[in-house]
Amino acid sequence: MLEPEEKKKLRFTFEGRELEAFEDEVISSALIAAGIKIFSHHKKDGSPQGIFCANGQCAQCTVVADGLPVKACVTKVKEGMKVAALNGLPKMPRTVCVQELGRVEEIETDALIVGGGPSGLAAAAELGKLNIPTLIIDDKHKLGGKLVLQTHKFFGSVEDCFAGTRGIDIADKLEDRLKAYPSVKVWTNAVCAAVFSDKRAGVVYNGVYYLIKPRAFISATGAREKTLAFAGNTLPGVYGAGAFQTLVNRDLVRPSKNLFIAGGGNVGLIAAYHALQAGIKVAGLIEALDHCGGYKVHLDKIKRLGVPVYTRHTVVSANGKNGVESVTMAQVDADFKPVKGTEKTFAADTLLVAVGLNSVSEFHDQATAFGMNAFVCGDAEEIAEASAAMFSGRITAHKVLKSLGVMTGPVPQFWFERLQTLKSRPGITQERAVTDKDKAVYPVLHCRQEIPCDPCATVCPKKSIKIPKNDMMAVPKFEGECIGCFKCLLICPGLAVTIVDKRKDRQLPTVALPFEIGRGLVKKGDSVKLTDCEGAELGDAQVVDVKDFKAENTLIVIAKTTAAAADKAAGLKLYKAQNPQTAGGDFSSMSDEVIICRCERVSLGEIRKAIRSGIRDLNQLKAVTRAGMGACGAKTCASLIAGIYKSEGVDLKEVTALSQRPLFAEVPLGTFSNIKCRTEEEEKASWSGF
Repeated sequence: MLEPEEKKKLRFTFEGRELEAFEDEVISSALIAAGIKIFSHHKKDGSPQGIFCANGQCAQCTVVADGLPVKACVTKVKEGMKVAALNGLPKMPRTVCVQELGRVEEIETDALIVGGGPSGLAAAAELGKLNIPTLIIDDKHKLGGKLVLQTHKFFGSVEDCFAGTRGIDIADKLEDRLKAYPSVKVWTNAVCAAVFSDKRAGVVYNGVYYLIKPRAFISATGAREKTLAFAGNTLPGVYGAGAFQTLVNRDLVRPSKNLFIAGGGNVGLIAAYHALQAGIKVAGLIEALDHCGGYKVHLDKIKRLGVPVYTRHTVVSANGKNGVESVTMAQVDADFKPVKGTEKTFAADTLLVAVGLNSVSEFHDQATAFGMNAFVCGDAEEIAEASAAMFSGRITAHKVLKSLGVMTGPVPQFWFERLQTLKSRPGITQERAVTDKDKAVYPVLHCRQEIPCDPCATVCPKKSIKIPKNDMMAVPKFEGECIGCFKCLLICPGLAVTIVDKRKDRQLPTVALPFEIGRGLVKKGDSVKLTDCEGAELGDAQVVDVKDFKAENTLIVIAKTTAAAADKAAGLKLYKAQNPQTAGGDFSSMSDEVIICRCERVSLGEIRKAIRSGIRDLNQLKAVTRAGMGACGAKTCASLIAGIYKSEGVDLKEVTALSQRPLFAEVPLGTFSNIKCRTEEEEKASWSGF
């Protein structure tokens, strides 16, 4: 239920077609908002190219803007910009150097933090408290990292990590903290291009190149999404979940009408819920394991809205010519191989791949190799929740202080304990608690899985909701008096609290249900279908009131139903599950035609052939096949190639890793000496007024 801000409109063209964009909008979002999903065609085989990561990690969205090749997902639209598809090598504009050689400023600082996500922001605040000169940089226009894409309420502790607060609001709170510490400087739109052997880092800040010499180098660079190998995996409409959240939650673009999701961790489950909030149907979600690894409350939220979830399944193909038109899935056996004859096809225009994350570790690895005083925190160190990343950043900051000789007390043991708790995987799922039906009004806690969370107990004015033994992982219990204030219902990150009210009618009580899908979708007087916490239908009920709590951006739907249904009701079923079609063909083994390296369009068959010929050095593999030679620097294909080696029976210890590229990001060569150049057209325009 995000509300768009009023922004200035800009005009630009794509392939000669006049389009509009909002100020500060990136090219990719503006194109997709205009219904354009194909940005170019690959020079090797003419395959259509769109976005995949929307985070600057891959190069699939490259276009030509005002004559120069750029990544559409990180390049903002300018008034009058001329954007064209990248079909083959672009004809570069002739340039005229206004100044042959610029000056590169060198900056010394005690700490350089690369990455403005939750761990980097937490580390900067701890250093700022002791007035340590610190520079924190981030390549986006706003700090917060992936928090900026998260519209759901977070888990953890209210006191320690803003539990019960939406991710986008947590980002603002963490950024605001830094304003109290003048020793902390913030650079947004700043890219760390390289780490050098002279213990300096090269940073491009708003187009100007600087050399930063820190006494301590902190990598808070987060993670990048993993991908999957399957037929059609590079079609426009196949996104990483983070790309989808960027479009929907940051840029308020609805890129899909009907999507399918691969991956049942928290990322996939949350993306499904965000899609429903954006008015997008979710045809289904699959998970290769026998259970979804994400929090059960996230899973329950989408199941009770009507999203079908299939465990022990995998995606075998995305189907379509110029974009995704359908998705085929199949059951998997004990070795996670597709089972022939179990294939089913769903109509979908988008496939989200949410199968895990890889740490962005190259900055820390390079800094360590060059003997810098290097530290790492957050997802760059270990993949975990954002709440854990905050504690990781705080702990790392104190390690930095110690290395700088700053006298501080020991790191509180509580921080380490809380970090371990927040990193914990979900524990056991308990049986449903028995409610005290003699009470006139009471909450029903549908949260039965052990996860780190305490907002409901923190906010209860009567202290009637308790966390047993003060163990945040324990399932909360209701013991005492309820006044029906809705506070526990509104703050619960899992939407796992309802309130039953029998004060007016004990036989036909009301049940209050949290609702975040959209204003006006459910109205007073409507007949709705109630479901239990796992999506089983409980029958129809009449809506007697809808309360809008704008401060929490949450609605409460109050429905009258039977006493038995009221105790079990946890949500409303809004969508009917799609009936998939039986698919033909044999998908039990993966085709050699599947693309592994997106940049260079290198197939599975080419890589298998090289491996079977005896190649055990990824540098040699790159030379022979071009896999990993593209603009992304093997960021998207490296984990897939490792998986192919393993599937061929090769121990990865026998495989020589790729040599580290000297640069982590694409930078025009002239930038390194801050040469100021104009295109020939710009030079002529500058003289037109004389």
